Amino acid sequence: MAVFAFAAVAHADELSDIQAQSKQLREQNQALTKRLADLEKRQQKLEQQPQAAVPHINPADAMAADLPYKAAVKAPAPVDNSLCWHGVCLYGDFDMGVNYQNHGAPFNALAGGPLDYAVERTSNGSYFGAASNQISTSFIGLRGKQEVADGLYAVFNLQTLYNPASGMNANGLGAIVQNNGLGATGAPLASANAFGDSSKAGQMFNNAAYFGISSPTYGTFTMGRQSALTSDLVVNYDPLSGSNAWSIITYEGATGGGGDTENRILDNSFEYRLNVGPVRLAAEMQARNGGNSTTGNIFQGNIGIDYMGFSMDVVGGKTFDALSVATTLTAAQVTAINTGTTGLSCSLGCVSGTISDNSYIQVAAKYTIGPWKLYGGYEFIQYANPNNPINPGAFAQAGYNIAFANNTNFTSDKNLQIFWAGVKYSVTPTLDLVGAYYGERQNSFVNASNPTGTCTTAVASSCSGALDAASFVVDWRFARQFDLYAGIMYSQKTNGIANGYVLTATNPLVAATYNTLNKVSAYDPGIGLRYQF
Repeated sequence: MAVFAFAAVAHADELSDIQAQSKQLREQNQALTKRLADLEKRQQKLEQQPQAAVPHINPADAMAADLPYKAAVKAPAPVDNSLCWHGVCLYGDFDMGVNYQNHGAPFNALAGGPLDYAVERTSNGSYFGAASNQISTSFIGLRGKQEVADGLYAVFNLQTLYNPASGMNANGLGAIVQNNGLGATGAPLASANAFGDSSKAGQMFNNAAYFGISSPTYGTFTMGRQSALTSDLVVNYDPLSGSNAWSIITYEGATGGGGDTENRILDNSFEYRLNVGPVRLAAEMQARNGGNSTTGNIFQGNIGIDYMGFSMDVVGGKTFDALSVATTLTAAQVTAINTGTTGLSCSLGCVSGTISDNSYIQVAAKYTIGPWKLYGGYEFIQYANPNNPINPGAFAQAGYNIAFANNTNFTSDKNLQIFWAGVKYSVTPTLDLVGAYYGERQNSFVNASNPTGTCTTAVASSCSGALDAASFVVDWRFARQFDLYAGIMYSQKTNGIANGYVLTATNPLVAATYNTLNKVSAYDPGIGLRYQF
């Protein structure tokens, strides 16, 4: 009886324990069910909200991707709709809309910036119509990063800028050749369309074609055709980075090219980057082609820092045999080439150019505080006659020929100062308002057209002059990878910087008025759509 009584008590205790555990599990299950229901409600609520903008490669001059790309060795996690396979990604940008200019020129199918977004020599009557590459330059790229050893990665990047309205590769020199013979230097080019010098000259990969090796400890080394450090600084510190229509330092290119837009992208280049805590270091050189070529030696160095929302970079460098192609050939020059008078044969086309040795220093900073981003930058460039003069027939980028080379334009040094400031305000995560100001100041210097340096005529190219421009842009990323934008820029050039900008009598700024005021100006409101992938 005692044994049975003890067993009955033990059974009752076990039953009580099981009942208590069951009650506890039921309560936990109810709590988890309630938690799951709450999470599902939050998920449904978030899915119904507009999607935040997908992080993308800033297509500034499409080299913006290179700074974080070259410095980072951990491949970024692809977004759901990224086009990546085994570490190789296809990426790109389409940008097109409409634009109005009170002083413009017809659309150019070859130029990356196909319109006179700032007032230029070809600016004539008003223009309204198709406008591509306003807020960015359209491009297509293929890049990769693959681990080849423990903590060691192989990287590469191939990238082409193009004009989506025509489907043609960006080709600044080709756009100039297209307009050869349409007017003498300094005369109205009534028949010309918009054109502009550029380092993108129709190459298959006109913006990037490099490869290298990257390590989290020892940095990243790349070689091939890649952006100059001066261009990287502009890409990172321009409040309207990459905008042809509303950023002077993107559209005209001399800021990013150390004085000449031809040197924004460097052939035969070698670059090394290293991050040490918050400090960034970089060095780059372009090796001379040898022979009669405008691909001269270039040396650049960079030091930068990132700390608590503040970034700053300083770049300095020296360029030998820099090339500037500011005007087209005159009709007489074209005739001389075609009749064999010059003894030159131009397979792709001939241009005239000014050759110089440039020294320069840049400093720029930006600061992020809440929804505000503040930007500012300054560059000083000194132009001197080249130590290695270039002969007629010299090769420029992509194989174009320099039929007429000016090696003596800077009897005394020309000094150019460029400065800018801007602010970006994020009204929402998908809506930005951007305002920017850009300025240039040129000193008076001695050359053949101004042998005394006294500037008896204020509009000589060697006289002091100024450029001022102000912009405002609204950018709304209304869907994943799509944004709708609108903007406007007012630009004005005076005295020496406006040399050759003589307009026609049909334009409100007739030649007589221009010669009195020594200035030209224009504005360019536009709207467009951009798709990035």
